[in-house]
Amino acid sequence: MVPQERCLSPHVTVTEGDAARLDWRTPYRTLERVRPLEWTCACRATVYELCEGGGQAFIRRTVHSGEVCETHETPHSSLSEIRVAWAELLAGRAR
Repeated sequence: MVPQERCLSPHVTVTEGDAARLDWRTPYRTLERVRPLEWTCACRATVYELCEGGGQAFIRRTVHSGEVCETHETPHSSLSEIRVAWAELLAGRAR
């Protein structure tokens, strides 16, 4: 693992014991154009992305385990609502 001071992207803080659980689902394929707005550092096995497309936003979680990658997304919602969930995730108050 790379020391955090060398990383340019943020890391998710250690999750608190009473952290809210985000609803992770199989990725939607309904949006043609999706762009990541923010993301966590790729030095860890789990990478999160705050994504927007078609007037909706969601958080994408990709877990790398060897050669296998597993991706899930939160339900699509407004950017303002997803930004709240993103902030909670980065602060360790959501998982």
